[in-house]
Amino acid sequence: MSTREKSQGDVGRRDFLKLFGAAGAAASTLPLGGSASADEMVTAATGKPDHQVADAPKSHVGYSGYEFFNVDESAFIEAAVDTLIPSDSTGPGAKELGVAIYIDRQMAGGYGKGDRLYLEGPFSEGKPEQGYQLPMTPSELIRAGVADVGAYVQKSHKSTFDGLSAKDRAAVMAELDGKKVELPTVPTATFFGLLLQLTIEGYFADPMYGGNKDRAAWKMIGFPGADAMYMDKIEPFRNKPYTADPKGIQDLI
Repeated sequence: MSTREKSQGDVGRRDFLKLFGAAGAAASTLPLGGSASADEMVTAATGKPDHQVADAPKSHVGYSGYEFFNVDESAFIEAAVDTLIPSDSTGPGAKELGVAIYIDRQMAGGYGKGDRLYLEGPFSEGKPEQGYQLPMTPSELIRAGVADVGAYVQKSHKSTFDGLSAKDRAAVMAELDGKKVELPTVPTATFFGLLLQLTIEGYFADPMYGGNKDRAAWKMIGFPGADAMYMDKIEPFRNKPYTADPKGIQDLI
């Protein structure tokens, strides 16, 4: 995003993404407050047990039509992720890598439905360190936030969010990030924070979850993928760049 090309000295946006990705590239989204088995993670992310995902053609896994978002919502999400992580000379953007599909699958699955969230209340405004404090599931939060931002953009710009120029989209995202817009249905900071978190996750997640198409983000940061054994590579590549094509979970099944 143009307003965040630099952060903390001379560390640019791509440098930040590389640092973030190196630390968490192999992780997938898990429901707040709990962990999940590999089978649960696959089912939550794709809507199918892992054996069905394994049997499906790899080129089709995670790249079919939207399961949660409607036409207007998917247009917003595609424009939003493209604004948060646009393509540049360093690497591809989030839209190119299918991050919108990743977010859609998360919202359609157990994470989006709040399967591991306590949603019985009482609810009150909490402090940031207290974590998620809303009576809404993540999918309800995202859907309501998309509608709120869409209404704000329609009122202020007489346009849909995806109809704005790249510069105006970046300005709207900067306003949300700076809490300069008060959304009527959801807390602005909570909505923007989750949208940004999901965008970064989808950019670096294993491709089987919908984003990081062709493992392009892993290639950009030099992450070798999900293969758990690299002992035999230590000596041959000592003090040399390890340039092997990264492997995803699907490549190891």
